[in-house]
Amino acid sequence: MNVIEIKNLTKKYEVEGNTVTALENINLSIEKGDIYGIIGMSGAGKSTLVRSINYLEKPTEGSVLIDGINLSELNRKELRKMRSGIGMIFQGFNLLEQRNVLGNICFPLELMGVSRKEARDKARNLLRLVKLEDKERAYPSQLSGGQKQRVAIARALATNPRILLCDEATSALDPQTTAAILKLLKEINESLGITIVVITHQMSVVTKICGKVAIIDGGKLVESGLVEEIFAQPKSDAAKELISGKNIRYTPIKKLYAQDTIRIVFRNNSAYEPVLANVVLKLGYPINILKADTQNIAGKAVGEMILGLPDDEKAGKEIIAYLRESGLTVTEGLKDE
Repeated sequence: MNVIEIKNLTKKYEVEGNTVTALENINLSIEKGDIYGIIGMSGAGKSTLVRSINYLEKPTEGSVLIDGINLSELNRKELRKMRSGIGMIFQGFNLLEQRNVLGNICFPLELMGVSRKEARDKARNLLRLVKLEDKERAYPSQLSGGQKQRVAIARALATNPRILLCDEATSALDPQTTAAILKLLKEINESLGITIVVITHQMSVVTKICGKVAIIDGGKLVESGLVEEIFAQPKSDAAKELISGKNIRYTPIKKLYAQDTIRIVFRNNSAYEPVLANVVLKLGYPINILKADTQNIAGKAVGEMILGLPDDEKAGKEIIAYLRESGLTVTEGLKDE
């Protein structure tokens, strides 16, 4: 069942007499209970897209449906009610500095007219959920970045949302804190069944907790699907760049095999075969391992390597053919910089 449906969405702005298209003809469906990643580089349009989901940004064209309800057909009162079911957390936390932790979490409940006692009881339950029950009297200035984001998550959950939007929620955090926040989001998704949409420019965030991903580039949806499949065999230049960290579109690339690199991905039985050793022993060609890593994607260990190929074009072709025959996914078109 789709909880979010985005149909033919286009968003344009008028800037100093010029029309700027931030999003163009986006079509996307997100199922109930998903942790769905939307990824792109800065300026790709992903933040505009997430703000369109709760109609903080009204599309120029197209529609957004939540549980089958078209947001464009709602009046202001109905839209406010719909937004109460959509929580949102941000990179900058957006906490009220003059309120303590408990007061920050109670704030959206107060706006809804919930009694003081009920709001405080709910806030304390949420503090236990995010593991900050000892910080209820602390003020934002007394908290670390990770603690602030936990408070922001608790506040977003106060209205019992069905959907949680995370707009670059871990970008301001160090790697260890990022891992802890992502683990918390995963636990919330599993225990409460909340659909989570993660907006990020970091593929590492997507591979840690998302099951599906959409890649936005220049305001267009260029690729979408299972994270595991896109990580293993990216089709768009944007996906290749996000995975490899290389700007392949603006670097002159010769046809592969001449002083070039490839990316291979190990999955399933291929992880247990000494394929690289076999290349050297059976084909007699040397291979330079430039990078090796293992990712946990959707609960599965997926290994990747960046390999430098011999200068000889024939050797490069034979190596790629052998690797593919051995069950490895091979991505071409990468150039070592």
